Amino acid sequence: QVQLVESGGGLVQAGGSLRLSCVASGRTFSSYTMGWFRHAPGKERSFVAHIRRDGNTYYADSVQGRFTISRDNAKNTVYLQMNSLKPEDAAVYYCAASYYYRSAYDYWSAYDYWGQGTQVTVSS
Repeated sequence: QVQLVESGGGLVQAGGSLRLSCVASGRTFSSYTMGWFRHAPGKERSFVAHIRRDGNTYYADSVQGRFTISRDNAKNTVYLQMNSLKPEDAAVYYCAASYYYRSAYDYWSAYDYWGQGTQVTVSS
């Protein structure tokens, strides 16, 4: 069992930056692929980025070049650095963990554990 706790959300002006953090419980954090998803009102939950256990990363087209996902296995933490934020980035952001090998990790059902979410609001 893994528990995930996100933090770092808040209100930011368009063009600004935020860094989200997600701390995981347990001693096998390095074995998990970690992902970030977001859910805006009236929209479906959507993939943002993931980082595999070997450090390889993958991003949604909408955030490529603006967001950076990283992990610190010693701290059981995954980060999402968000730069050049746009109003359309506003959403609740969720951290997720996947233990088993998948062919892809850009869909929600690839993940076994989820955090409670952190709100990101971007003012125009």
